[in-house]
Amino acid sequence: MKHLIAILFSFVSVTAFAGDASTQVDEILKMQQEPEGVVFEIVTGKDDGLEWALPLSKKYIDQLKQRFPQMPIAIVTHGREQFALQKAKQGENAKVHDLTQQLVKEGVNLHVCGTYAGWKGLSEDDFPGYVNVSAAGPAQINDYIALGYLKVKIKKPE
Repeated sequence: MKHLIAILFSFVSVTAFAGDASTQVDEILKMQQEPEGVVFEIVTGKDDGLEWALPLSKKYIDQLKQRFPQMPIAIVTHGREQFALQKAKQGENAKVHDLTQQLVKEGVNLHVCGTYAGWKGLSEDDFPGYVNVSAAGPAQINDYIALGYLKVKIKKPE
């Protein structure tokens, strides 16, 4: 019953959070009870999207961890930006890879979309071990939501 209530609460919470990521994070920080977790969704459609989206996510993660130190956090990236995380692109995207490794060391699960990677002829082997390749990014997000996680969508600040 507790799990069902958490799922219903997360659905209501996810649909009730309107606005940008900053507003969504502020709403989570105001919660009296720690949520089951938070999943950040990144879909920028830009090759260099992780250059700004990961630092922004890190800022929000730091705020959330200060309030809820044990809360699980995940990031799912499933747009063109995910390809910066390939092994073959580590040199040209060193900052993105360094920040990804730092986030993973801090306990954040970071996923890319295996379906989209497959469309580009890539497999799990094309990504370093610190990047989880999920079967499908949107399905991975839905799995987290089913566990009671709240979703925060990262969009480029205007």
